[in-house]
Amino acid sequence: MYSVQTCRLYYTTYDVQRQTDTVNPRTCADVIVHAPAPDNKNHEPYWYAHVLGIYHAKVSTSHPDAVNGREVRRMEFLWVWWLGAEPGHRHGFRRGVLPKIGFVPSMDEYTFSFLDPKHVIRGCHLVPAFTCGRTSDLLPVKNTDARCLQCYGQACETDDWMNFYVNM
Repeated sequence: MYSVQTCRLYYTTYDVQRQTDTVNPRTCADVIVHAPAPDNKNHEPYWYAHVLGIYHAKVSTSHPDAVNGREVRRMEFLWVWWLGAEPGHRHGFRRGVLPKIGFVPSMDEYTFSFLDPKHVIRGCHLVPAFTCGRTSDLLPVKNTDARCLQCYGQACETDDWMNFYVNM
């Protein structure tokens, strides 16, 4: 398994131009994916994730039903911390309010997962909801690769923003 620093995402703009986003866990780490229809109870069309790591590996399978199971292939994947919609927050163009999301707490079994980059629509810009403040309760361990640390000079942040607004 190999770790890399960046992932390039290709997408088509509204005016049918080809563009790219570069995902980097240290600088531009937030991405957007389509929400699956059966599990979409909140009727939100998108899910958001914070990319913690970008990896690729050479894989094969020994499963008897696999076609070309012994063939070694390159697999790319992202390690992500999911963000979910803020309960009770109402948003929309008519209200003039941006969608508000927050990190899924670490007690949830689906907090962290691996994501195939082909499912990513593109990078997204999340704006911290400054009025909601910060917390260190989202992760039980202070020093972890999952914490979104930003170091300024010698001092590093030791907590995360509670919520973010999705910049449209």
